[in-house]
Amino acid sequence: MQRLKNPGVILPEATKAIQDLVKATMSAGLPSQTMDLVHLRTSQINGCSFCVNSTMETAKKAAGFDEQLFSQLFSVPAWRETPWFNDAERAALALAEAMTRLCDRADPVPDEVWDEAARHYDERQLAALVLWIATTNLFNRINVTVRQSAGQAPWE
Repeated sequence: MQRLKNPGVILPEATKAIQDLVKATMSAGLPSQTMDLVHLRTSQINGCSFCVNSTMETAKKAAGFDEQLFSQLFSVPAWRETPWFNDAERAALALAEAMTRLCDRADPVPDEVWDEAARHYDERQLAALVLWIATTNLFNRINVTVRQSAGQAPWE
């Protein structure tokens, strides 16, 4: 059972600020497929059923019957062991995992993870990637805390 309406409904001025942040990250030239993969992996780690479900639904609509994308989406938890990701996507997923699991190691975002991401993305794209991962973590923490259910519109 949901504990509270989505805080963005209660504080719409916060929603506007978050929407502006999302808009800025999406305008930086980072491939939308990479953004979807990072959002999905971060949401899986955080156990955010709402974000996992919404990412899958959005990607399905955008992809039509793109088998490559479906293979990616369903294998995101095992991205290191599957052949469906390019090196840039792998670097983005590694960065997403490191940024999301900050307390799991002494050096939360090791230089090798950062350097690999920086090898594939320019400064603007890298900034968008960092902001997108952080924003996804924000969404996840809100949704998990208020128990936003998968498939339920946050404004309900």
